[in-house]
Amino acid sequence: MSLRFSVLRKPLIHGDKSLAQVTDDVARPLETGPTTLWWSAFIISVAVLILGVVAVTYEIMTGIGTWGLNKTVGWAFDITNFVFWVGIGHAGTLISAILFLFRQRWRTSINRSAEAMTIFAVMCAGIFPLIHLGRPWLFFWIAPYPNLRGSLWVNFRSPLLWDFFAISTYFTISLVFWYIGLIPDMATLRDRATTKIKKVVYRLMSFGWTGSMRTWHRYEVVYLLLAALATPLVLSVHSIVSMDFATSVIPGWHSTIFPPYFVAGAVFSGFAMVLTLMIIARKVLRYEEYITIDHIEKMCKIVLVTGGIVALSYGIEMFMAWYSVNEYERFVFLNRALGPYAWAFWIMVACNVAIPQLLWIKKLRRSLVTVFIISIFINIGMWFERFVIIVTSLHRDFLPSSWVMYKPTIIEIATLAGSFGLFFTLFLLFARFIPFIAIGEVKGVLNYGRNAGKSVSLSTKTD
Repeated sequence: MSLRFSVLRKPLIHGDKSLAQVTDDVARPLETGPTTLWWSAFIISVAVLILGVVAVTYEIMTGIGTWGLNKTVGWAFDITNFVFWVGIGHAGTLISAILFLFRQRWRTSINRSAEAMTIFAVMCAGIFPLIHLGRPWLFFWIAPYPNLRGSLWVNFRSPLLWDFFAISTYFTISLVFWYIGLIPDMATLRDRATTKIKKVVYRLMSFGWTGSMRTWHRYEVVYLLLAALATPLVLSVHSIVSMDFATSVIPGWHSTIFPPYFVAGAVFSGFAMVLTLMIIARKVLRYEEYITIDHIEKMCKIVLVTGGIVALSYGIEMFMAWYSVNEYERFVFLNRALGPYAWAFWIMVACNVAIPQLLWIKKLRRSLVTVFIISIFINIGMWFERFVIIVTSLHRDFLPSSWVMYKPTIIEIATLAGSFGLFFTLFLLFARFIPFIAIGEVKGVLNYGRNAGKSVSLSTKTD
């Protein structure tokens, strides 16, 4: 009996690459000099970063009175940016940890850069709580360390304290996880290095990697354990950030839906940023055969799922405000949609609910220009979501005599711009000195779907 069937799996890596070609392609941008385009982007990023440093320095020397805060709006631009950057970092951990545990092999082309994005985004997020302290040089008071202040300890019931624990843990685990994945590639670059300095640096960073079977086995065990350890962080970190709002009595904030709502929004915005960066990087670094249209489409599908959860959360918030028969809760949501900040609310709805629906169309999911534009809109919309949640719940107090408007100052805008400058400066340095794609992991999926479209014949004989 003869049985014929077709292999339906599509190859993850195009171009029928050999193991040596993978190494050459990924190492090429590191071994050649930086291009004019890289230098232009780097100079612009550093200039914006310097602007942010100047703004933060002035704010610390003068005080947070340089911000547009007032007696009613005590939180605004700084916390908006903090939550925004924490959310951006979630996609990297989801791609590197959760998709790894679910054996999603397509992640191998994007996990390295997504993990780096996570680390840089968390660094940007950490800026804002520090400068919001007013006296950032005393930030260590947050930690519960033995001290001479008698019985004066931190308030362990405060979600702000748990923000500190969550962000520091998230950053540490993400950094270790990212670096562990780098070690085999650092050994590859060590063996290819042509200068003494590079050899020394890569030798130190590779920790004596030999590539033996025992080394690979221990590496895979550690990587699996770290992935399992990092997975709960995707759910816990932004859940704890949401408690900053949900545990308060401010109308529009005290909602039990905030933890899953914030987590879905974080993954939503994080994947949008990954798409933004990957679409540019695959073209500039000539990685079209590694980061394929299929990778882009799969990420678009995740954006669709998480965007649907975010849209549902918006509807649930509105419904619960109406169903609660609480006049203050109803007023907050009517004020969001029809009040003086209605423009921000409708930008949020348009960018996060309406525009992502275009991704249901397969042709648009596979159009790089369309996906890039949609990802930009999602990032804009998710920033406005945090702004709307925070400002519209605060600027209208219980007493009409306390009603005020909030407007960010030039110092706050420069600080936000500086955080983007820091993010892109670090990301450009990463792309210049660290393998953008995980060489070892990509080699492990080279044969995946290579026989796609070919007929395979199986013959069996029976006596």
